[in-house]
Amino acid sequence: MKSYILDLNSIEKVKGFVKAIEGFDGYFDLASGRYVIDAKSIMGIFSMDLSKKVEFRILETNQRISEVEAAIAPYIFN
Repeated sequence: MKSYILDLNSIEKVKGFVKAIEGFDGYFDLASGRYVIDAKSIMGIFSMDLSKKVEFRILETNQRISEVEAAIAPYIFN
């Protein structure tokens, strides 16, 4: 498992993030505290408190991790 801290504090960022990862095969979660949702679920993401940073977890994927990292790069909190 690999994880990243993301900043998804706007509707445009959420839409862009979901569009970036929906084409990847695998299991991805977003977590905030004890709340965990499927990272491909736009409705799930909008149910989270997006004023806080969220943790993106790559649980399993058939793609190279570097491809997923490149897709989510604009949303990673620096």
